[in-house]
Parts: sequence; structure tokens; C-alpha cells
Amino acid sequence: MDKFFKISARGSTYGREIIGGLTTFLTMAYIIAVNPAMLSVAGVPFNAALTATCFGAAIMTLAMGLIANRPIALASGMGINAIVAYSITLGMGCDWRIAMATVFIEGVVILLLVICGLRKAIMNAIPVDLRRAIGIGIGLFIAFIGLKGGGLIVPDESTFVAIGDFTSPIVIVSLIAIAVAIICEALKIPGGLLISIIIATIVGIPMGVTITPESWEIGLDFSAFAAPFQTNPASGTMAIVEVFVTPALLLMAFSLLMSDFFDTMGTVLAVGEQGEFVDENGDIDNIQTILAIDSAAAAVGGFIGASSITSYVESVSGAAAGARTGLSNVLIAFLFIVFAFAAPIVGMVSSSATCGALVVVGYLMMTDIANIQWDKVEFAFPAFMTIVMIPLTYSITNGIGLGFISYVVVMIFKGKVAEIKPLMWVAAVAFLAMFIFA
Repeated sequence: MDKFFKISARGSTYGREIIGGLTTFLTMAYIIAVNPAMLSVAGVPFNAALTATCFGAAIMTLAMGLIANRPIALASGMGINAIVAYSITLGMGCDWRIAMATVFIEGVVILLLVICGLRKAIMNAIPVDLRRAIGIGIGLFIAFIGLKGGGLIVPDESTFVAIGDFTSPIVIVSLIAIAVAIICEALKIPGGLLISIIIATIVGIPMGVTITPESWEIGLDFSAFAAPFQTNPASGTMAIVEVFVTPALLLMAFSLLMSDFFDTMGTVLAVGEQGEFVDENGDIDNIQTILAIDSAAAAVGGFIGASSITSYVESVSGAAAGARTGLSNVLIAFLFIVFAFAAPIVGMVSSSATCGALVVVGYLMMTDIANIQWDKVEFAFPAFMTIVMIPLTYSITNGIGLGFISYVVVMIFKGKVAEIKPLMWVAAVAFLAMFIFA
């Protein structure tokens, strides 16, 4: 096993892989409860959505671990599941099977782009400073997600965001989670992020933040599988056929493609920095394999009715906790299968409990900011836009898009048009089209 996963060769241990896998799972386990709840709004039977979510995550996370041997976990993507539920089904009035067919088509197209080498080529065309900025922006995004989920940042009508109520049990547990996580980091205690999650979960029980399970209902439902090839009850037509004859759905597939394409790019760069498989030029080892698995996951997600399955940025927390190989993915995949039968246990891990891990991971990802060439505006301003707009727009894709567009614009006015790689032009124009039309 050590030879297969290259555990010793990458300076890891079985213990670190287990701790890293547990940390990643706990920080992303919310999807087991959130995705079925969201998809059920779209009409997908809850148990079917739960089964699809867990099995889809398990299958593709295991594939990433065994084939690519990288600590990148996959599951149904937040954001895309909202598009499926609220834009395609409720907004456009489509049956959920049609929404899944749209996701399936997008996944197949993006897989073809990987096979053709376009996705890798675009990654290689991105300037090093922009690659670093993507990881830094994601770090801020992760920290923002943690602070928001932990109640330390709340909505405000006049200022958009404000500080939370420090007397609230939710905030108190979040502060405990942050304190434990940063103390463990300062003392170099192995598994510190996982320790913070466990301690905060336990402390949250008497404070009413950690919700103990009320039901232990167990049951699998595979009725959502092969959704794109099921018949739409309203029309009697196969779902995937309806997508091809509806221009609005094809435009929606393009929008999903852009989101999947660049979200994964940012996630892989961020995990690679923490997992130590990005070199000094920002290039990622065996990136083609990673991208192929991620692209196939999007199609698999649509096929089984789980929405688009994608690489999870929370994997950074596992890499920060020590995961370096695909062995951690094997554990995560196993846990997803287990919790297909015991989802209520996952519900005990609150956003407050994971707040500390996410905030500390955000801090760790900020350390690369010193390596950006801030004295060169053609790199500095696009990097700044990327870093700032990822958390402020609550979207990795939007931040990357604005960074790409600003890079091309600044390079034009700096008289360096010849230095812009062709694929950066293509990406910038595609993003501009997405912002305007999609």
C-alpha cells in the first residue's frame, strides 16, 4: 500500500493520511444534508437525492484517489445544485430530469475538452501571478465561508455584512473552534484542524449548537440514477432530447460549463499548494489525469441525479492537516458510503464546529501573497481583482473571470498584446460573454 500510494515517497504517514481524510470529510460532510434538501425542492425524491449524493461522492472521490493519487475529494457542487434547483427547475419550469440532463451534457462536453488538451492548455496559459492569486482568493473565500457559517459575519441591510453577536452560542462555539485550531497550529500539533472540529462539536452539545439526531431512518433509493435518459412525465419525451431542442437550456449548459471549468482550476491549484504538488512555476503534476476525473465526475453527477460532482475546495483543509496521497480519499469514499445509511450523524457537525478549520486554512493560503509581483501593474491589478472578487462575489468562477478580463485589458494598454497567450484571449472573451448573456 505504501508503494502504491507513494506515502513515504511524499513524506506522509498512514496517520497523516487518515487525519487528513477525516478533516476533509468533516469539513465537506454538510453536503450530505444540504444537497438532498436543495434537490428535493426541485422535485427529486429526498432519499433518492441522498443516495445519489453519497454514492456519487464516494465513486468519484475513490477514482481520484486510486487513479490520480491526489488528496482531492469530490461531491455535488454547491452553487451548481442551486442553479439546478432554482434556475432550471423552478425558474424555467423544467422537470428535474431535464435539469440533470443539462448537467450531464455539460459534463460530457467538458470531458471532451480535457481529452483534447484544451483545459490543461488554458491552465498553462495563465500567468504564474494569477495562479497564485486564485489560491489566495480561495483562501479568503474559505475563511469567509467559515466565518459566515459560524455566525461571526452576518448580513446587514446598510453595510451588507456586520459582526455577529458574541453572546450567541453559535458564535461562542465558533470562537472556541478557531482558538483550538490556531493553538494547535501554533504548537504544531498533528491533526489540529480535526481536533478543533471534534472539540467544538462536543462543546456545542450542551449549548444547543450541536443537534443530536432525532431519527435514524435508513434506506437507499436509486430511482434518480440514469435521470437524463428517463422520460419527462409532462411531455413523454426523454429528458436529454428536450435539452437539445431548447436553446435556453443549451445556454444554461454553457454557464454550468464555465463554472465547472474554472472552479476546478482554482480548487486544484489551491489544494496543490497545500498538498505540495505544485512546482515553483505554478504547474501541477499529473494535472491531465486530475482534470479528466473531475470532468467525468460532472457527467456522472448528472447521470445519477446528484447534480454536477466537482472537486471540493474543502480538500485544502485535509491537505493542510497532512494528506498527500489518494489514501485519504479512500477513507473519505468509505465514509460517504457509511453515511448514506447514517446521514443524521453528519448533521451533528455544525458550521460552527468547522469554522476554526476553515479560518485557519484561509490564513495558511494567504502566505503566498508575498510572491506576487506587486510592482508590475499588469500582474498586480489582475491578481488583486481575483483575490478580492472571489470572496466578494461568493464565486470562484466570477473572481477568476474578472481577473482574466482585467489582465487582458491592462496588457493591451501596456502595449504588451503580443505577450497575451491565445488561450487567455479565448478565456477572457468567454468570461465576458458569460457575464453579459448568462
